[in-house]
Amino acid sequence: MNARSSPALPETWESIPAAFRTPDGHLPAPWDALFGPLRAGRVDELVVVGQLGQSLDGRIATNSGHSHYINGPAGLDHLHRLRALVDAVVIGVGTALADDPLLTVRRVAGPNPARVILDPRGRLPAGARVLAADGTRRLVVTGPMTCNALPDGVEVVALPADDGHIAPAVVLAALAARGLRRVLVEGGARTVSGFLSAGCLDRLHVLVAPMILGTGRAGLELAPIDRVDHALRPPIRTYPLGEDLLFDCDLSAARVPIGRAKRST
Repeated sequence: MNARSSPALPETWESIPAAFRTPDGHLPAPWDALFGPLRAGRVDELVVVGQLGQSLDGRIATNSGHSHYINGPAGLDHLHRLRALVDAVVIGVGTALADDPLLTVRRVAGPNPARVILDPRGRLPAGARVLAADGTRRLVVTGPMTCNALPDGVEVVALPADDGHIAPAVVLAALAARGLRRVLVEGGARTVSGFLSAGCLDRLHVLVAPMILGTGRAGLELAPIDRVDHALRPPIRTYPLGEDLLFDCDLSAARVPIGRAKRST
């Protein structure tokens, strides 16, 4: 593991989303070190970043499911900054049902990303807040035979499913075909873990809060390994965010090619 610590991030942010999307736009340090890798893909035209907020002992929630809020205000600001920079934010239907999130940019300046819910079995209710008509694209990725009533304007993306599971690479290819090139996989743990296991993440941002829960839901759920030297050891930078510590993990060396993104005209 190659870990490097970086200075605390400055407060000035308002001009960053526009500069980020401009090919020759300048990102001042240390914003460039943290968000510059999200501007263009190394493997193909897609950039996929996963995000987790957890305790020191790797828990994202208590046994009862309570998780508001493990991370502090600066950590939550970082999550909203990620949303402001990507084209789409992805969550699994379990997170949509448990948390009923908005997935909007509220804590910082920047545009709302398209909201994508992975719902292979058609469990998402039409009244979920993530489907609210607010001018932002809403996409529900579901299985080929699923038929559930959704609000007008929601894009239904029917994809092949295997026992209720849609392969992450298939999901990303479908989003790319719809012009969504930068993707944030925000939750929950099973969804982020699935994209990581499939080699479909370029970066993983892990926000660690200074608390120990002792028991609770694990942040990552991956296949077991027999030896410590078989562990994934990506290059890492760290950033202090208030009381939290951000680990920016570079997974691009293990990312599988997905395809080309549709360019808007």
